[in-house]
Amino acid sequence: MTKTAVRFLSALAAVLILAGSAVSAAKVYSLLSPDKTIEVRISTGAGLSYEVLYRKKPLVARSAVSMTLGGGTVLGRAGVVQDAKRRSVDNIIKPFVRQKTAAISDRFNELRLNFKGGYAFIVRAYEDGVAYRFVTDMAKPITVVSEQAEFTFTADHTVYWPEEDSFQTHQERIFKPVVLSAIDDKKFASAPALVMVEGGPKVAVTEADLESYAGLYLARSAEFPMKLIGVFPAYPANEEARNDRNIVVTAREPFLAKTAGKRSFPWRVLVIAARDGDLIESTLVYRLAKSAGGDFAWVKPGKVAWDWWNDWNISGVDFRAGVNTETYKHYIDFAAENGIEYVILDEGWYMLGDLLSVKPDIDMPAIVAHGKSRGVGIILWAIWKTLDTQFDAAMDQFSRWGIQGLKIDFMQRDDQPVVDFYTKVAAEAAKRRLLVDFHGAYKPTGLYRTFPNVLTSEGVKGLENSKWSRDVTPEHDVTLPFTRMVAGPMDFTPGAMLNGGMKAFQIIYSRPMSQGTRCHQLAMYVVYESPLQMLADSPTNYRREPACLAFLSKVPTVWDETRVLDAKVADYVVVARRSGADWYIGAMTDATERSLTLDLSFLGQDVFAAHIYEDGVNADRDGNDFREVRRNVSGSEPLTIHLAPGGGWAARLTPVK
Repeated sequence: MTKTAVRFLSALAAVLILAGSAVSAAKVYSLLSPDKTIEVRISTGAGLSYEVLYRKKPLVARSAVSMTLGGGTVLGRAGVVQDAKRRSVDNIIKPFVRQKTAAISDRFNELRLNFKGGYAFIVRAYEDGVAYRFVTDMAKPITVVSEQAEFTFTADHTVYWPEEDSFQTHQERIFKPVVLSAIDDKKFASAPALVMVEGGPKVAVTEADLESYAGLYLARSAEFPMKLIGVFPAYPANEEARNDRNIVVTAREPFLAKTAGKRSFPWRVLVIAARDGDLIESTLVYRLAKSAGGDFAWVKPGKVAWDWWNDWNISGVDFRAGVNTETYKHYIDFAAENGIEYVILDEGWYMLGDLLSVKPDIDMPAIVAHGKSRGVGIILWAIWKTLDTQFDAAMDQFSRWGIQGLKIDFMQRDDQPVVDFYTKVAAEAAKRRLLVDFHGAYKPTGLYRTFPNVLTSEGVKGLENSKWSRDVTPEHDVTLPFTRMVAGPMDFTPGAMLNGGMKAFQIIYSRPMSQGTRCHQLAMYVVYESPLQMLADSPTNYRREPACLAFLSKVPTVWDETRVLDAKVADYVVVARRSGADWYIGAMTDATERSLTLDLSFLGQDVFAAHIYEDGVNADRDGNDFREVRRNVSGSEPLTIHLAPGGGWAARLTPVK
């Protein structure tokens, strides 16, 4: 415990005593999770607040919540409860697009406090977390001036903190461990932030069901160092276009949102994980989002051959590789030969600033037709602001061409107008049966449930950063599953076939490589969730590695079942996922060499043929070194695996008939 923490423990005790006396004069409502491990206590009276107990021990101390509207009305202040309604839900959700599992258990208890003045406060207690939100029922439109969201922890815990420089952000951050009291109270972080409760569970703080509102960021309270508070980007008053993609807010209004008076506001979410692996298995953000309406049976997840990361480096052909029709026909043929569902045309296919002006070297109808003849769909990249300006004409053009999806980039904001843009794109793309991948994006909040055609999003410091920095380390790679991935699918864009290992990595923009080993990259296709999963490297490099390509051509992007076999935040992770009768296992480690023993009892007594990819004996020196092993396994005996520094391990398990 830090000295700062000791100094403030007495302050915490005083706050709790004062809170107790205040609560004694107010009405306190208790809400238990279905398994009774989590209790939420909601206090009303002079102010609205909540606290959370986990296994009967304080987890989140008294934390105030309110929402200030235009005209001075404050929801949650001196509120008069008209009635309290409770309900319990125990359903099974069968998602249109499977991510972790084909069936999701949705089990919670809910308390709705209806207040005089046309608003309600809803709290849900799940077995793996807590969420609350405001709901308004007002006849006229309202202006939200500010929102008070507090998360007061009871000790000076370590938090994995993705600090931001401003609200103009791609949310591509390193999750750095820091104790709460050491956070700079003049800065803030994007979500999720992961709090490592000493002697207790892990708690990821984030939001869900963000719609026509400002996104949630987190800061440390200047007055109380163990308290995180919500901060939000205000509505833009003035924007300046620096170029086609950087639309910078130069002034903001004194409010967050102008919105309908009858609506639900975003959920404030605490994902509570008893073990580290529970963070990876959590579906809480998905469950809290609005369910899809309409027909999305047409949505087809899959893998994508990507052109930009590998800089269009193709060799052994009789044409000049680049942004041209011949190159993309080559990518399509590669995809078709290896069961890859899509090819993306990233930046360069149109004249920047005008989506209706295709570059002369690109014959889009010919590319799309060749794709259709080979069973490969085309996904097009576009700058968000250009699309927003030319929206109807561009979307109609996409429909005429017959493409299958869009990769929309460089939003790098989540104030209300940009959040509205996400919803508009998702809805209009769905009408045209187009898939969507958001880059330059904020973290997922459940739009992928409301519109299942939104398959993935970036909002992550992914492999592309290896073209210009050393930030994407193996430690970063094994931190993401417990932090950013808790919010939803992430387009990390894995698949490097040039692997620098821990010693030989170099920054080469036009011939990029990864840190860590080859098997570290292969394991990402099992560990990382993205129903639209990129193959970042070039067809030439994959063809040079037929053994790895055989694995990548078969690995699914959606799953019937997910089990975390072993995991420790920022150290290592082992995930098993089932698709049909086959199981895939992926393991990754940080810079530390490890041997792990896996419990395979989930396989039962059946025998499986395991096709294993493991780090070679020299993988610590040469990250490209790996070997294949074939053996039979079953649930009757454990399996020991070895990971080199920055290493990995991947396997496909097929039942022996």
